Amino acid sequence: MIQRRLLTTICRMTEEAKRLAGCAAVDNHVKNNQVLGIGSGSTIVHAVNRLGTFYARQLILQNGLNLSDLERHPELDVAIDGADEVDSNLNLIKGGGGCLAQEKIVAGCAKSFIVIADYRKDSKNFGDQWKKGIPIEVLPMAYVPIIKSIQKQFGGVAELRMAVSKAGPVVTDNGNFLLDWKFDRVHDWNTINTAIKMIPGVVDTGLFINMAERVYFGMEDGSVSIRDKPVH
Repeated sequence: MIQRRLLTTICRMTEEAKRLAGCAAVDNHVKNNQVLGIGSGSTIVHAVNRLGTFYARQLILQNGLNLSDLERHPELDVAIDGADEVDSNLNLIKGGGGCLAQEKIVAGCAKSFIVIADYRKDSKNFGDQWKKGIPIEVLPMAYVPIIKSIQKQFGGVAELRMAVSKAGPVVTDNGNFLLDWKFDRVHDWNTINTAIKMIPGVVDTGLFINMAERVYFGMEDGSVSIRDKPVH
């Protein structure tokens, strides 16, 4: 019973941390008449809820948010998304939920890419917190040679992600497969990202290198920690 209560308390604390980060990001970066890109992770729910409140207050004549796409709005003012892990240089690992290529496209179309996360996602180096590996979206016909190529070139273990609630592999929104590469050492992630993307059949990686402008971390004590991209 005590263990169950402790787990419930931790879950509530984590959700509150996500909510705080989402609210801070929206409050500081969203303005009237902007075109926004929104991700799909669990943390984003809180940002979207905040957006609804913001627009209801600021735009009296407008109810709700207008849904668009990149064909009509290929340039976004702000994109807000979550992350599975954030390193000391504000590089990200994303794709734990299965949607990485589309999220990277949206982030790349934005003038400003803002990330929201809870305190568990803050790491000095990739792998400190996130143990599930780097997601890689691949064409289904090529997943076996890609696995062999990644392991031969970069070490570690790459595995096809299998579905939990149904038989077979996880299939992305683009109809592709996902690999999870569990690396065994720290790499130059910019170089690795480029090299993996050059393997025939790779659609994209879950490495978001030098893309995030600012990260909002919801903390355990109810505060929000803000970290900006380092200036080199």
